[in-house]
Amino acid sequence: MDAWTTHRSGNRSDNRFDIDRDQVGRDLVALVLTVVELLRQLMERQAIRRVEQGDLGDAQVDRIGETLMLLDERMTELCDQHGLRLEDLNLDLGPLGSLLPRD
Repeated sequence: MDAWTTHRSGNRSDNRFDIDRDQVGRDLVALVLTVVELLRQLMERQAIRRVEQGDLGDAQVDRIGETLMLLDERMTELCDQHGLRLEDLNLDLGPLGSLLPRD
């Protein structure tokens, strides 16, 4: 059966989705984690740029490094909790390539 089903009753037409609530929940979690992972990677790149520019002290560099490692670990934990892999979060943007490049 398709996800989209049309039901007709008399002169009235009801359009409804027949959806799998578990799949919708999993897809929503995947979308949220995709956005979080994209932001995490952008923050990481910005931090690397700032470190390379040399405008941060040693304590700041250490704190940034630790924070980024903890964020990466937490993303892995969240993916595990929801039965996802980090690769599942990557969206194919067609000719533009993938959304989340993995270095």
